[in-house]
Amino acid sequence: MYIMLDISESIKKLDESDISDNILHYDYNTKHLLSLIEKGADKDDPSYLSSYRSFEGEVFENFIYEKLLRYVEQSNEVEKFILKGYHQNKQKAYANTLSISEKQQIVYRTKSREISEFDAMIFTKTELYFVEMTLVKSVIKLRKRLRKKKALLEIIFPNYEIKALIILNDGATGTKQFPPYCKVWFTGSYSAQNVLDYIINPQDRQLKPKLKIKSKKMVEAHTLKTHPFRYYNTMSWITKTLRSHKTHIVDMQFLMNFKIQRYHDLYNKFYIGYLRVDEAKDLLSLEGDYNEEQRVIVALEKKHSNEIVLTYYIQFARKNLFLYSFDDDEMITKEKKDPYGITVTEVFHMNKMMDEKYELSISNINTIKKLLNFKR
Repeated sequence: MYIMLDISESIKKLDESDISDNILHYDYNTKHLLSLIEKGADKDDPSYLSSYRSFEGEVFENFIYEKLLRYVEQSNEVEKFILKGYHQNKQKAYANTLSISEKQQIVYRTKSREISEFDAMIFTKTELYFVEMTLVKSVIKLRKRLRKKKALLEIIFPNYEIKALIILNDGATGTKQFPPYCKVWFTGSYSAQNVLDYIINPQDRQLKPKLKIKSKKMVEAHTLKTHPFRYYNTMSWITKTLRSHKTHIVDMQFLMNFKIQRYHDLYNKFYIGYLRVDEAKDLLSLEGDYNEEQRVIVALEKKHSNEIVLTYYIQFARKNLFLYSFDDDEMITKEKKDPYGITVTEVFHMNKMMDEKYELSISNINTIKKLLNFKR
C-alpha cells in the first residue's frame, strides 16, 4: 500500500508495464508536427522543437494520468478521482460546475468561457489535490497559474483543504518557490518518441485494447456537488459593494477582507468604474480621435506579488480590447487582449452594468492610488 502523495517507484521510474498501450489510444494534436516531418524539417529547427515539445507535453500528461489511475486505486486515503479522456462517458461541458470539455479535459466554465482547466483531481476525506504535470524546466509560469486554480476550488469546494500536486521531470528549476500547499514529485526524463513513431506508422504495431480501471473511486466530473458560484453575478456584486461606501470612493475594508481577496486571486481584477475618454487622455497618453462616449474601464489588478494596482481597459468593439497599465518605472504599456479571452467578456459585461454613478475623475484615481499605497 502506498502512503498518499509519496511518489511510487513505478511513477518515479516511468514504468510502462502496467498501462498496456493506453497512451497510444489518446488523440493528439499532431497536424503541424506531422506537416513539418513531411517537409523534412531539421529536428534542431526551432519550429520543429516547439511543435515536438508541445506534443511531448500532451503525451506526458496522458502517461502520468494513466499512472495516477493505478496509484489512487491502491491508496486507502483516496476517496474520489475524476475520470477524463476515454475513461469517462462523453458528456457536454456543463456551465457553473466541473465537467469534461470537448478536448476531454477537466474544466470549470461559465456559459461561454472556461475559467480553469485541471490535469487531474484527487479527493481524500478532507483534502482536494489538483494536479499539474509538465515537462517544462522552468516553473515560473506554472506558479502564477496555481493561485487562480486554488482560489476557484476553495470557493466551489469549501469543505476541503485545497492543495496541489506538481509532477515534473528531474532537473526542473524554481521549485523551491512553490507555496507551502504544493507537493512536488520528480520523475525520470521522459521521451514520447515511441508514441510519435506509432502515429507516423500505425501499421507497424498491433495495439493492445484499452485497459480501464474499475473502481467506485472513479467518478464523472459533473456528478460532484459543488458550492453554488455564479462568475458574473459575483463579479457584479463585488463591484457594487466596492463602490457603495457612504463616504469613501472605494470600500477598502471590504476589498481587503480575506474572503474577497480569495475572489481577487480568482478574478485577478475587480472593475470599479470608468473614466470618460477626455479625462483619461493625458493619464494614458491616448492619441487620435475617440468617440466622446468612449469609456475607459478602471480595474484593481492583483499582481503575483500581491500588490494591487490600477489598470485601464478600452473596448473599441466587442472583441477589440486594449489594456493600459504602468510598469515599475511608471511607464505606460499598451496590450491588445485575446479577442476570445474571458477579459473581453468581463469588460463588456461590466461596461453594460455601470451607470453614471460609476464615473470616476482623475482626482478619484489619485485618491485610490493613495489608498492602495497605504495598504501595502
